[in-house]
Parts: sequence; structure tokens; C-alpha cells
Amino acid sequence: MSNTTNGRLVSLDALRGFVMFWIMSGEHIIHALAKTAPIPVFIWMSSQLHHAEWNGITFYDMIFPVFLFVAGVSMPYSFEKKMQLAGVKTPQELPGNEKRKIYVSMLKRTCILLVLGFVVNGLLRFDGFDQTRFASVLGRIGLAWFLAGILYLNFDFKKQLIWFFGILIGYYVAMKWIPVPDFGAGILTKEGSLEGYIDRLFLPGRLHSTVYDPEGILSTIPAVATALLGVFTGTFLKAKVAFSVEFKLFLMTLTAVLLIIAGLIWDINFPINKHLWTSSFVCFVGGFSILFFVFFYLIIDLFGFRKWAFPLILIGSNSILIYIAAEGLVDFKDTADYVFGGLIHFLPLIWQPVFAALSVTVVQLILLYFLYKRKWFLKI
Repeated sequence: MSNTTNGRLVSLDALRGFVMFWIMSGEHIIHALAKTAPIPVFIWMSSQLHHAEWNGITFYDMIFPVFLFVAGVSMPYSFEKKMQLAGVKTPQELPGNEKRKIYVSMLKRTCILLVLGFVVNGLLRFDGFDQTRFASVLGRIGLAWFLAGILYLNFDFKKQLIWFFGILIGYYVAMKWIPVPDFGAGILTKEGSLEGYIDRLFLPGRLHSTVYDPEGILSTIPAVATALLGVFTGTFLKAKVAFSVEFKLFLMTLTAVLLIIAGLIWDINFPINKHLWTSSFVCFVGGFSILFFVFFYLIIDLFGFRKWAFPLILIGSNSILIYIAAEGLVDFKDTADYVFGGLIHFLPLIWQPVFAALSVTVVQLILLYFLYKRKWFLKI
């Protein structure tokens, strides 16, 4: 039986915490280490904590889709109690009135994430409509999760698969064959892509990268497929079938490898590109997302080794809150310098940036531990 905390898979919180750690402060620790001790492993790790400039993939490019994948995995578990109370075996069988309640709850969550995304982008600075960025990471999570949830609630597994492949193929066809004025069809550059053109045409306010937005309108559609991969994983894991959990994990690992291979093959014609969230990117990162999840589930939920992951669980159980705080709502660097700055100045000058970065993480974990012990979680 899986270990859970407050009805949640512990491995999901740990994996969510793992990817969020790099955003909230982990990247700065590695960058500082690479400068202080420029050995090959730290230099390589530092290079992986930057987004690929355009085509290609780094570990940093995987953080966002893994987080979205995890949101998809949790969906079958979050609806399980509602299905039990309604006496049905699948979400599609839920009564209409129950589904309407779920739709309202999902829509509320999506709207809150959209607004929080605006806040992270600086909406409350009131710099003017033209200088406000409306696309956001949180907004995409909300929209992709919502649309994947609609599919999950209304279509059985086979039809969900059809939607998944239809989204990937449909996005490929649109990006490759629909012409963009002054550029033509299939020009997958920042200026020439269909995704960038639609952002310039329809996305209000300021675009993140002037001629396109990495969380833009059209590229949110394949992000739904990323969330669906998580839904498939969660559905398969909790399904009551004849074979063991270990064999399920083997099949999941095999599927992950096939997805990675499919992404690499598709990359030849439709490059792996996080900015455009290409279909090859969905496959490639989806495969790694499954591998990450299998590892965390195997170690934490199946083998029961949880203590090592406690800091990650602290982060994962309040991931949205720490993301918003770390993105500018709270000046953790100033707080860490106030608390630990005096001690750090006694260290060798070359190592001070490393421990300054570590002190930020310590302050963040202290805050998260305080919230965790009091069971204060930002639930959206």
C-alpha cells in the first residue's frame, strides 16, 4: 500500500518539491559552486540550469513540464473519493450534478492560478496595460490542467489517448503547414512560427520575448498533452489489474523509453523546443517525467525510504506558495543575509557566494517547515 500524507502520494510531493527546488534557489547554489570550484561536474550542472536558447533541451527546460505532469498524475487520486461517494468506478460515470460541482471547482482553481500568474508578472506594480505580461507559468498550469481535467471527466481511456495523439499531430500539422504572413509555413523561428504570430495577434499586454511568449496561446494546447500523460500515469498506477505494482513500474519505464525515442525521432523534423512546446518536446520530456516519477515512487512509496526526501516534501506540499514567494513576493536573499551574513563573512572570500546561496535555501526551508508543522498549505 502506498504511503500518503493528507490523502496525497508522498512521492508526488517529493517530486514536485525536487523540481521546484531548482527554481526557488537550487540553481543559484550550483551556479555559485561552478564559479568557486570549476570542476567538470559543477560546470555541466550549471550549464543544465539554463534554458536552451531555442531548439534543444536542458534539465531546466524539463522543470515546468514535469510539474505539469505531476498535476496530471494527482488528478485520478483527487477524484477517487468523489467516485467512491457516488458509487461509480470511472469519472465518466459521475452524475451530472456532481460533475457540475467539479467543473465549478476546477474553473475557480484555474482562475486563481491565472490571477496569481498576473501577480507574479508584476500586475500590482500598475506599470500600464501595455507593460503587463498576461501569459504566465501558473496560468499555463491552470489552463492545461483544466482542459486535461475536462477530457478526463468526459472520455474513457481510449478516447483520451485519441485526444492525446490528436493534439500532438494537430499541433505539428498547424505549425508546419499553416502559413504565417511574410514568412510562410513551417518557419519555426521566434518571429516566423505560427505560435509567435498568434501571440502577437491575440495576446494582450507585453510578450515575454517581444515577438513571442513561451507561455503563449497556441503552445498551451500541447501542454494539455503533457498533463494528459500524467493523467494516464496516475490512472494506470491506481488501476486494479492482475499484475503487480513492480510490473506496472516496469511497463511505465518501457513506455518512458519509447516516448524518449519517439521525441528524438520527431526532433529530426519538428525540433525539441520548450519555447514552442513542440510535440517532440512533449514526448521527450514526457518520457523523462515518467522516469522521474517511477524513481520517486519506487524509493518512497514502494520501498518506504522517506526521511531523505523530507526537505523535498516540505517544498512540494507548498509548491505554489514558495514559487510565488521566490519569484519576487519575498526577498529571501535579504533575509538570509540579515540572519547569516555575519557568519558567512568569516568564511574564505571565494566560498562566500556558495554559502550565501545555501543560506537562502535554509531560510526558505525554515519557512516551509513552520507552515508544514502547522498544516498551513496554499490549497488552490
